[in-house]
Amino acid sequence: ERGIVEGHLLKAFSGKVASIRRVDVQSYVTARSGKVSTHSVVKELNSLKHLLKLAVEWEIIPLNPAAGTKAPRVPAGRVRYLQPTALSALLQECAEWLRSIVLLAASTGMRRGELLGLRWLDVDLANERIMLPQTKNGDGRIVYLNHGAIGVLSLIRPEAPSPMAKVFLVVTPEQVSMAFSRACDRLGVRDFRFHDLRHTAASWLRMQGADIHTVAQLLGHKDLRMAARYQHLSPQYLSKAVRGLDAVFGPVCYPDATEQKLLPESVAASA
Repeated sequence: ERGIVEGHLLKAFSGKVASIRRVDVQSYVTARSGKVSTHSVVKELNSLKHLLKLAVEWEIIPLNPAAGTKAPRVPAGRVRYLQPTALSALLQECAEWLRSIVLLAASTGMRRGELLGLRWLDVDLANERIMLPQTKNGDGRIVYLNHGAIGVLSLIRPEAPSPMAKVFLVVTPEQVSMAFSRACDRLGVRDFRFHDLRHTAASWLRMQGADIHTVAQLLGHKDLRMAARYQHLSPQYLSKAVRGLDAVFGPVCYPDATEQKLLPESVAASA
């Protein structure tokens, strides 16, 4: 947010807040759309709208000039995931310190920041879960652990860990991303980022039959549209779901419809 305000908004809207007009905001959106991604433009516009909304609340200006400005349409979310064999090969290519982080990310769908901020206080191996006190969305979340995740945490857990100690010590987000990118390059995996491990977990949850509500809850999505990007990955599950109507309706509701019969002569002639 500081980068957006100091790096872009202050430069584009220098002067008094009262001098900003809706046309100025729309011109800014148009100009930025030709330079940065749609996601960046939307973030910058939302920051500007929020600041001007505060200015209205504080009675600095009477109306928010950005309120009616249309944001560019954000393209569908990127979904890139690995097959299990590719993930296994990538794990072997990772350094030992990185391997546990990668495996836990793919097993839980946790974000990089959530993993690196994880404390032993948050890990409840007895009940097979992690209690995240605060996430990117601002809310706490329970991360349920499968056997792979439990195995990783059990392996790296010290004999008597300090509750406030970090699970992954002395490592920065940049170091994780750089080491992961190099491992992908060595293996020949192109266009795959650390965050895509989260997509990998979500994709395989869908392909194993989890519905989008379950995926959204497990990954901490507040908006179902975030989880809906994985909808196409489980056609068998959707087909099975619609066949469930047969059990509800049964032959009682449409006994004649399931039998082949000749059309009446009058209907056949008109057809």
